Amino acid sequence: MKKIKIGFMPLYIKLYDDINLNVRARLDEFYEKLACAFEEDGFEVVRNPFCRIKPEFEACVAKFESEKCDCIVTWHAAYSPSLESIDALAATDLPIVVLDTTETYDFFHSTDPDAINLNHGIHGVMDMTNMLLRRGKAYAIAAGHFPQSDVIEKAGRLVKAAAGAASLKGSRVGTIGGSFDGMGDFLISDEELLETFGVTAVYSDGKTLTALQSAVTEEEIEAEIEKDLEMCQVISPFTRDTHAKTVRNCLAVRKWIENENLGAFTVNFREIRPSNGLSVMPFMEACKAMARGTGYAGEGDVLTAAITGALLRGFGEAAFVEIFCPDWKGGSLCLSHMGEFNLALSEKKPEIKETDFIFGEADNPIVCYGCYKAGEAVFINVFKGQNGYNMLISPVDMIQNKKDNYQGSVRGWMKPKMPLERFLSEISTHGVTHHSALVYGADLNELEFFGKILGLNVITVK
Repeated sequence: MKKIKIGFMPLYIKLYDDINLNVRARLDEFYEKLACAFEEDGFEVVRNPFCRIKPEFEACVAKFESEKCDCIVTWHAAYSPSLESIDALAATDLPIVVLDTTETYDFFHSTDPDAINLNHGIHGVMDMTNMLLRRGKAYAIAAGHFPQSDVIEKAGRLVKAAAGAASLKGSRVGTIGGSFDGMGDFLISDEELLETFGVTAVYSDGKTLTALQSAVTEEEIEAEIEKDLEMCQVISPFTRDTHAKTVRNCLAVRKWIENENLGAFTVNFREIRPSNGLSVMPFMEACKAMARGTGYAGEGDVLTAAITGALLRGFGEAAFVEIFCPDWKGGSLCLSHMGEFNLALSEKKPEIKETDFIFGEADNPIVCYGCYKAGEAVFINVFKGQNGYNMLISPVDMIQNKKDNYQGSVRGWMKPKMPLERFLSEISTHGVTHHSALVYGADLNELEFFGKILGLNVITVK
């Protein structure tokens, strides 16, 4: 997987060079330690000399853009007057994470007063962030001491959130079969999808998918079958021919995704038929695609598919989900779908079986099922309201029961942090759609930043 690339900008003030204040060497050394810490955390880091005046900031941002950085991380080595940097920072499309840290950990009565010149970048942070806010530029802050805190890790998670959100603009989402007739909550026109989110909708072509099926080799089919049987436990016998037909259709979809450079896709199961290029609903490929980091949503929902793709690219552990049934007694919600889930998030080894397909002209598919693993997560829903697009986020717990009667189904039990009745009332009062996403291991601050970069009104329910 390609590393996320950070453009690491150190901010400084020219006055200190003019008066020969002897601190640059030590601050340069600390900057390098910070850069190395980001590299140890798995990022590629593009370094730059200290920026002091407008032309230097402009050149630095241009450099980061030309080297295709995913995010700018700023660090104030000292106070830096905001009017030197703000034009360059506000004008770039690159998201900004502010690393607010200083060299000295114990700065109290016993500290050498000369250390002030090495540790006073904080008011430069305050100056700059005020101007970023005035300019409407989204940013996030990670504050703490390096290395006595997890500030690098916190900044890194914000960078990932930013990179995921930024990846949406210019991405492409594929749709097979268009949208499910009658479902209005998630509908978005191609023009609005492109104008609001920068995402291009790509429609499948029956002839193309048919040709891609024909191009799938027996060797490819056999290799995929072996992987399926190794990855999943068979819970009901099925024939190799049925499995091979499913695999051929799924591999055709995979090749289409690759050929069209899609970051996400969606399938309307009601439109799966040979004349549309597929004879089997590609449930398995939806599961595998999310596990690979490709977004997905059901029923032709291009927006949720695209958002899920961005969340996967930013946070890794994400999935398209639907709330199905309330457990009033236990205060949880059953998440399910026909046969699509991120199998990388399965609590146990996924199950595999043949399923009767009664919804149209397609043949029976082989489908994998599983239960979402336990852990802390965030429920996410992007939806259109009266005044534009919103993103609702709410912290939840994914829970497990010792007894699981749902083998052969997609399932997961999500427990909100508040009483279930209040949660359901609040999310529908705000107007969420019935298609959502789930992200493990993220916090609300990171997801608020994700939403702000996309220009969404972020609603937090907790």
